[in-house]
Amino acid sequence: MRDLLPQIDAWLADGQRVSLATVVKVWGSAPRPLGSKMAVATSGGMAGSVSGGCVEGAVVEEAQSVLATGVPKLVSFGVSNDDAFAVGLSCGGTIEIFLERWDSGSMAPWRKAVEDRRLVARALVLRSDQAGRQALLWPEGVEISMDGSLGRDDWDRQVRLSATNGFATLGSRRERDLPDDREGDDPGHDLFVDVTAPPPRLVIVGAVHAAVHLVAMAKEAGFETIVVDPRTAFATKERFSHADRLLHSWPDEALLSLDLDANSYVALLSHDLKLDVPALRVALPRARYVGALGSRNTHHRRLTRLAEEAGIEGALAERIHNPIGLDLGGRRAEEIAVSVLAEVVGVSHGVDYRPIP
Repeated sequence: MRDLLPQIDAWLADGQRVSLATVVKVWGSAPRPLGSKMAVATSGGMAGSVSGGCVEGAVVEEAQSVLATGVPKLVSFGVSNDDAFAVGLSCGGTIEIFLERWDSGSMAPWRKAVEDRRLVARALVLRSDQAGRQALLWPEGVEISMDGSLGRDDWDRQVRLSATNGFATLGSRRERDLPDDREGDDPGHDLFVDVTAPPPRLVIVGAVHAAVHLVAMAKEAGFETIVVDPRTAFATKERFSHADRLLHSWPDEALLSLDLDANSYVALLSHDLKLDVPALRVALPRARYVGALGSRNTHHRRLTRLAEEAGIEGALAERIHNPIGLDLGGRRAEEIAVSVLAEVVGVSHGVDYRPIP
C-alpha cells in the first residue's frame, strides 16, 4: 500500500478521483495474494497489481463505475489457464476484488499508520447496506477506531478476533457467514480484515563486501535494510548509501535499540566472534530469523563462546541458521547475498531450511 500513495497523491492533485481495488478472496493459483492492491484513476491510469496482469483491464473498467457513483463493489474474476501461464503459473484460479472510492478524509488515519510503518488492520464490510464501512484495529488491545464500529456489535467482535490472529501471522483474513451459508433470518456477515504490516527488517551485522550486495537485493524484495558494524572503516556511507540505516554501534547495543520482533531477520556476516556473540545474545530470543556466516569449526567456536559468555545453548542456540543461506554452490559475494536472501524469504513464508538433527 505504501508504494501506491505517491501516485494516488499525484492523481488527486491533478483533480482526478481514485478507486482502490483489494484482493479479498483467492481460489486456485491466482497470481497475487490476499490483500494485494491496485489504484485506478478516472483517466484509466493504474498503479499496483491485483492479478499480475491477468484481469487488470477488467478491474479498471469496473473501477470507473465506482468512481462515478461512489458505491463500492465486490466483483469476481476468473484467471484462465492461458492467462495464468502468461504470468508464470501452471494453472488458473479465481479472485474476488473489493472496489471502493478513495476518500482522503476517512482514510487519513489508515494512511498515517501505513506511512508511519505501524502494524494495523483495516476492517471492511464487503456486503449489505453497510458495504464500505471501515474501522481500524491496532495490536495494542485490538481497539477499533476510525468509524468507531462496523455497525453491529457482533461484527466488531468478529473482526477483533480475526485481527488478533492476523497480527500474529501478519496476514489478511476474510470472515464470511452469509444467509445462503446458514439457516435462519440472521443476515450474517461478509467482512475483510486487511492487515498492513511494516516492511520486514533485515539487519546485517558486518559491513563486508557481501553485505553491499545483500542490501541492494533485499531492498528490491521489500525489506527495510539496516547495517550494523562499529568498524567505521568498513561501514561507510559511500559503500552503504543504499541502506536504510547504518549503525556504528556494537551489535548488542544496536539490536536492542531496534526492538527486534517476529518481522525482523538478522544476518551475521562479520565472521568475527567479537561481533557475533553479542549480536546472537540479543537476536536469538527476539528475531524471527538468525543466520551466521562461517564454517563448521567457526560455528562450533561461536556456540562455545555463546554458551560461556551469554549462557545460551540448547534449543535457543539451535535457532541459528548455519551455514547461512541456501546451498546454491556459489562462493562470490553476489552469490552469497543471493543465497542468504533466498533463505530469509523462505523463512518469511514459513519454510524452515535447517536440517533435522
